Amino acid sequence: MDFAAAGLLDGLDDDEREARVQLLERLAAEGYTLEELRVAAAENRLALLPLERVLGGKYTAAEIEQHAGLPASLMIRLRRLLGLPAPGPDDRVFSEADVAAAQSMRLFLEAGLREQGITDINRVLGEAMARVAATTARAFTDAFLEAGDSELEVAWRFATLAEQLVPAFGPVLFAAYTAQLRENVRRAVLSRAELAAGQVAEELDAVVCFADLVGFTALGGEVDAEELGDVVGRFGELAAAVGDSQVRLVKTIGDAAMLVCPEPRPLVDAALSLLEAAEDADLPSLRAGVAFGRVLPRAGDLYGHAVNLASRVTGIARPGTVLCTQEVRDAAPEDFDWSFAGRYRLKGIGDSVALYRARRLGAPAREQRARRPKSDRRRTRASS
Repeated sequence: MDFAAAGLLDGLDDDEREARVQLLERLAAEGYTLEELRVAAAENRLALLPLERVLGGKYTAAEIEQHAGLPASLMIRLRRLLGLPAPGPDDRVFSEADVAAAQSMRLFLEAGLREQGITDINRVLGEAMARVAATTARAFTDAFLEAGDSELEVAWRFATLAEQLVPAFGPVLFAAYTAQLRENVRRAVLSRAELAAGQVAEELDAVVCFADLVGFTALGGEVDAEELGDVVGRFGELAAAVGDSQVRLVKTIGDAAMLVCPEPRPLVDAALSLLEAAEDADLPSLRAGVAFGRVLPRAGDLYGHAVNLASRVTGIARPGTVLCTQEVRDAAPEDFDWSFAGRYRLKGIGDSVALYRARRLGAPAREQRARRPKSDRRRTRASS
C-alpha cells in the first residue's frame, strides 16, 4: 500500500511519521484495507484499531443461530435493545461471549422465562453497561496513556492490556450482579394474595425521595468540566452511601438522586444524612423532597404519583432543607422536628399540597441560603 499517496502520512515528520508507518504496516498485515485505514485516520482512531479487534466479533447473526440455536432475528433485536447498531447479514460483530450469551438466553426461554422479560433485561442491561463501559474506558486511558506516546506505542500497549484485563473484569461484574440480586431478594416480599394470583402486584406503597444539587446549572458555567465531573462523582458516592437495609438508591441522574423506602422514617433520616454529608464534603447545597404513595416498579425504576410528587416538592425546597408531604410527616411525627412550610399548588398534581420541613430533633432551626440563585430567593406559592 502507498500510505503517502493515500494521505495517511500528511503533516507528520520524523519519529511521528515513522511510528505511523510501522503502525499502518502492521494493521495492513492484519487485513485492514486502505479505505478502512483512511477512515480510521480521519477519525483519529488508528491507534485504537488493535484494541477494537481484541474486543471485536467474529460471527454473523446467522452463525450465532447455528452455534447457539437462538434465532438470528432475536439476537439482532436484543443487540438493538442494548443500544447497539443493528448489524447487516454479513457483519461479524458477535464474539465468543455473544455465543455464550445466546446459549444462556435460549436456556432462559426453555426454562419458562418470557421473551418480554428477556427484552426488559437487555434494555436495562444496555443502559447500565453503557455507563460501565464509558467509565471503564476513561479509567483505562487515565491509567495507561502516557505523555509523549506515539500511535504505535498506544496501539499495542492498549491491545495487550485489554487481552489481559478485560477477561478479569467478568468476575467483577458477576459479583456486583449477584450481590445486587441477593439484596433485591432480601428486600422482596410475597403476599398471600400474590401467591394465590401467581403474580406480584403491579403497584405498591412506597416513600420516594429526590435530592439535587442547588445551582448546578450555574455552577457549570463557573468551573471547568473536570471539576464539575468531580462534584457529580462525589455526590453519587454520597447518595449511594446513605442506602442501607431499608433505603435503596434507585438512580442518579447528573445532579439528582432518587431514593426509595417502604417506610417514611428511614428515608427522611437518609435524606437529612445526605444533606449533612454534602455539607461536610464542601459540595454545593442540596435540597430534598419526600412523598408517600403508590408507585409502579418497572425495569429497576419507579413510576407513579409518589414519584412525580416527590420531584415537584424537591423543586420548591429551599437549599439545605428536606421538605415532605403531610403523609410522610404524619407517619413519623415524633422522630423529627417538623415545621409547617405552607400549602403549595404543584404543577400536574391538582389540589394544593401541605408541606412540612424536617429537621433533626434538637437541631438549630436554620436554612442554608448560600449559593441560592438570586432570582429564587423570593418565596413563592407555586412551582414552575
